[in-house]
Amino acid sequence: MDYELTEEPPTPREFVALRRAAGMGDRTIEAAETGLGNECVAVSVRADGDLVGMGRVVGDGATVFQVVDIAVDPDHQSRGLGRRVMERLVSWLDANAPPTAYVNLIASEPEFYERFGFETCAPTLVGMDRPSE
Repeated sequence: MDYELTEEPPTPREFVALRRAAGMGDRTIEAAETGLGNECVAVSVRADGDLVGMGRVVGDGATVFQVVDIAVDPDHQSRGLGRRVMERLVSWLDANAPPTAYVNLIASEPEFYERFGFETCAPTLVGMDRPSE
């Protein structure tokens, strides 16, 4: 199957649907409409025009960046698409993030992200979140 990677965000409906298909937390269409397009960079993966993978870097564009929303449709996993998304995002970070910027992510599969130079920061730092209802 041929996959097309572009540096553009998915539509809000695609974003919500892919997060759901990949077993990630729900987001509303309204939130996606507000948030998408405000990232530093987004990568979308399409097969025959359908969104099957994505990832984004969000942040202030200078001091802090966070890798978020890395997702691949289960029907398209194990084909290197997550790796290709991360390679594109890391390449963008290498070209655009100042050396003193803080770049982070929350990892459900740390081994995957270690391949791209990310390290566990505990016990010095501990990831925290404020769960939504």
